[in-house]
Amino acid sequence: MANSKDKTPQHTPMMQQYHRLKAEHPNELVFYRMGDFYELFYDDAKKASELLDITLTARGQSAGQPIPMSGIPYHAAEGYIARIVKAGISVAICEQVGDPATSKGPVERKVVRVVTPGTLTDEAFLEEKKDNLLTAVHFIEDSFGIATLDISCGRFNVLEVDSLEALQGELQRLQPAELLVSEEFPYSEAIANIKGLRRQPPWNFEMETAQRILAKQLQTKDLTGFGCDDLTLAIQAAGCLLQYARETQRNSLPHIRQLNRERREESVILDATTHRNLEIDTNIMGGHLHTLAWVMDKTSTAMGSRLLRRWLNRPLRDQQQINGRQDAVKALLNEYYYENVQDQLKKIGDIERILSRVALGSARPRDIARLRDTFAILPDLQATLSDIDSYQVRQLSKEIREYPDLADLLSRAIIDNPPVIIRDGGVIKEGYDEELDELRSLSENAGQFLVDLESRERERTGIATLKVGYNRVHGYFIEISRTHSDQAPTEYIRRQTLKNAERFITPELKEFEDKALSSKSRALSREKALYEALIAQLAEQLMPLQITAQAISALDVLANFAERAQTLNLAAPEITARPGLLIEDGRHPVVEQLLDAPFVPNDLHLDTERRMLIITGPNMGGKSTYMRQVALIVLLSGTGSFVPANRAVIGPIDRIFTRMGSSDDIAGGRSTFMVEMTETANILHNATENSLVLMDEVGRGTSTFDGLSLAWASAEHLAKSIKAYTLFATHYFELTALPEQLSNATNVHLTATEHDDSIVFLHTVHEGPASQSYGLQVAKLAGVPHSVIQNARQQLRLLEESDSKAAASLVQGAERVEYSSSTQYSETLISKASIETESGAKQQSAPVAVADHPNQTAPAPLQSDMFAVMEPSPVEIAMRELDPDSLTPRQALDELYRLKSLSS
Repeated sequence: MANSKDKTPQHTPMMQQYHRLKAEHPNELVFYRMGDFYELFYDDAKKASELLDITLTARGQSAGQPIPMSGIPYHAAEGYIARIVKAGISVAICEQVGDPATSKGPVERKVVRVVTPGTLTDEAFLEEKKDNLLTAVHFIEDSFGIATLDISCGRFNVLEVDSLEALQGELQRLQPAELLVSEEFPYSEAIANIKGLRRQPPWNFEMETAQRILAKQLQTKDLTGFGCDDLTLAIQAAGCLLQYARETQRNSLPHIRQLNRERREESVILDATTHRNLEIDTNIMGGHLHTLAWVMDKTSTAMGSRLLRRWLNRPLRDQQQINGRQDAVKALLNEYYYENVQDQLKKIGDIERILSRVALGSARPRDIARLRDTFAILPDLQATLSDIDSYQVRQLSKEIREYPDLADLLSRAIIDNPPVIIRDGGVIKEGYDEELDELRSLSENAGQFLVDLESRERERTGIATLKVGYNRVHGYFIEISRTHSDQAPTEYIRRQTLKNAERFITPELKEFEDKALSSKSRALSREKALYEALIAQLAEQLMPLQITAQAISALDVLANFAERAQTLNLAAPEITARPGLLIEDGRHPVVEQLLDAPFVPNDLHLDTERRMLIITGPNMGGKSTYMRQVALIVLLSGTGSFVPANRAVIGPIDRIFTRMGSSDDIAGGRSTFMVEMTETANILHNATENSLVLMDEVGRGTSTFDGLSLAWASAEHLAKSIKAYTLFATHYFELTALPEQLSNATNVHLTATEHDDSIVFLHTVHEGPASQSYGLQVAKLAGVPHSVIQNARQQLRLLEESDSKAAASLVQGAERVEYSSSTQYSETLISKASIETESGAKQQSAPVAVADHPNQTAPAPLQSDMFAVMEPSPVEIAMRELDPDSLTPRQALDELYRLKSLSS
C-alpha cells in the first residue's frame, strides 16, 4: 500500500501536495483542509480513526492504490484536536492559503501551526487549574539542566540539579505535558512515564546557538541580567525548548520577555516519592479528589488556582518571605476583607492566558470581553485594597494598575456578549466605527432603501408603473414600461432593453449598487481589521498587563488562604530559626474533611534532644495519618498558609522524605521490596539533620529477620548518624528497644481498645510503646472469614507457647552469644538469610548463635529479645585487654590457648 512518503508523479496533483506537506511533518497527524473538513490520509487516517472513533473510508485511488481517509468537520475540530493532544500526539494544521478563484491546480496550502501537548494556548485544549508545561532537559554525566515554558502564560524558568534523584523529583513536581531530551539521553527510567516525550537531535542543544536565540528572544545583549550565566546545561536546554516552541507555533512568541532562575535551595525539597505519597495535587490513582489542593483551593480565578498549586509543590525556606505572606493573610482576615476581595476577583477572567493569546494574535472575542470586564472591576478592587494594612498587599496593589484608556476602548468597541469567533462578525459595537456602521446599514437595510427609492422616483417622475429591481446578471435597475420610457429623466442611463420595458441605472443607484453588493464582505473585512487593531493596542501594553495578572494571582491565593483559615479553623504557624518542630492538636487537613465524626488531634514535639519517634500501634490505628499530617503541616507552613493545628512552631526544614505504602515497578523489573529499599537508600544518602523523614513499615517486604535487621539499622542510622527529624512507624516491637540505646529516640504509640471481641481505634498518640498489634481484630474488620480467624487464633496460641519455651532456653544460653552490638548482629542476620539445602534449593533460616561446642546448636533468638544489649563474654573482655604488638610469638601462642580455655 502506498504511504505518505511516496512522492511519485503517479499521484494526483492534490495528493502530491499532501505528500510534500506530510514529508515535512512525519511525526504529526496532518489535518489537511478541504472545504469544510479537515481530512487525514494513510496511516494518519488509521490512527485518527482509532483515537477518535470516527469512520475510516477510502478516497478513490492515487498511484494505483486506494487512499485510506478519515475526516472531521472544520467547525468541530477543537474537540477532536484536544482528544488527540491529550493522548500525547501532535497535530499539524494545514490550511488553504491560496485563492480558489485564481488558483491553477490545487489551492495552495501550508501548515500554519503545529499543536503539541506542551504548546497549547487555546482555552478548549487546556486544563483550567493546571499549568501546561513544555520542558527540556540536557545533561552531562549526572548533572542536569532543566528549562520549562508555559506558552499559555509566558512563564519561562531554568534551573540545574546535580543528581538523577533530583531530576526525578523536579519532573514529578513539574508534571510536563511535553518533554524534550536529546537522542543521546541515557536515563530512560527517569522519563519512562511521560506521554509527550520528544527526542531531539543533539545539535539542538548547542550552547552558542542557545545563547544567541535566547538573547534575541529576550531582547538583550546577553543573559547576565537574568542571573543564569553559570547555568550552562539549563541554557542549552532553554535554547532547544525555545527553538521547538517557535517552530511549532510559527510565531515569534512576543509575550516571552523574561527568564527566571529557580534555585532548589530556596525551597523545601520534595523528591518524586514524597510528591506522590503526600498527594499534594494528584492522588495515588492519578486524580485530583481528596488531595491537599482539593481541600485548600477555594480561589476565585483559574490563574490563582494554578499559582496555589505551584506554591504547594514548592514550599519556601526563607523565613522573611513566609512571614510576609502570613502577615498578608492576617490582614485579609481582619474585618473579613478577604470576602470583598474574593467577590471582586470572581469577576476577573483568566487574563494570564488571555494575554498570551493576545500576544500570539489568537485571542477570541470572548477573551477580549473578559479583559474588558476585568478592567472595569479594577477600580473597585483598588478601593478595597487601600483599606488593608499589609505591606505585601500594598505592593500587589501597585502592580495591579488601573487601565482607564483600555477600559474605555474595549467598552466602546466590544458588544456585551460577543460570539465565540470573529469569522462571522457581530463583535464590534454599533457607533464605534462610522464606516462599519454604514456598511452594516447598507447590508441590513438594502431592501428598505430600494422601497424608498422606488417611491421617491415614482413621485418625482410621475410614472406610476416605475419599479426598482435587481437581478444577478445586471445588478440593480429602474424599470419603466416601453409606453412611458420616453418620460425617463435625462440622468437615467439605459442599462437593458426588454420587449415591453426599458431598464435604467442612475448615479445614485450605481453608487448604492457598488456599496450594497459588497457591503457584507466589506463589513466583515472592516470588522476584522478593527478587531486586529484592538489586539495590537492591547499588545502594546503586554508587559504591565502580565505583571497585573501575576499580582492578581498572588492576591487571589492570599485571600484564599484567609478564607481557608477562617473556614477550616487553621492557625498561623510560628516560623523560627530555632531547630525543632512543635505541633499542638495537629490535624490532617484532608482526612478531617472526609470524616463525619470529629477528627482526633494529636501533638508532636521534636528538637535537638528528641529527633526520632518510634511509632507503634495497630493497623488502621492512625499511624500513617499522623505522620502525613505532620508533613502537610510543615509543607503548608512553607507556603505562607495557616495550618490545621492549635499551635505550630516550625524550625528550619530543608527536605521532606517519605517511605510509605507498598508498590512495585513491573515495567522497571523492580519488586515491592526493591522499590522500598531504593526509596530507603535515597533517604539515607540525602537526608540531613534539618530534614523531616517519614518511614512506614520498613523491611516488611522480606523475611522477618531480614526485615527487622534492616529496619533497626536504618532507624539507628537516621537517629545516630544523620540526626534527621524522623517519624518511624513499625510493627516490629523489637524496635521499641532503640530508645534504650539512643538518647534522641522516643517511643510513642496510637491507642486502641478491645470490646466484645472487636476493636475500637482511639487514634490518640501517647508516649511509650504499644502493648499489642491487634492484627486478628483488624483482619476480622476487613471481612476475613470466621473460620480463618479461628484457625489464626489457634496458631497464635501455639506460637506464643513455643516462644515461651524458646525464651527460657535463650536465657540459659544467653551468656554464650557473642554478638557485641545490634549492628553486628544485623549484618550477621542478613549474611545468613539463606542457606543451601541438600537438594540445592535455598530456604530462609534463622540466624545461628555461636555455641560452646562445634556440634551444639545455640537456641534461636526470639524477636522479642533480638536486639537486647548483652553483657560481654569473658573472651571479649580478655581480647579487649590484649595488646598484640607487645607480645612475643611464644606469648601470643599462650594467649591463644588461654582464650580457647575461656570459651569452653
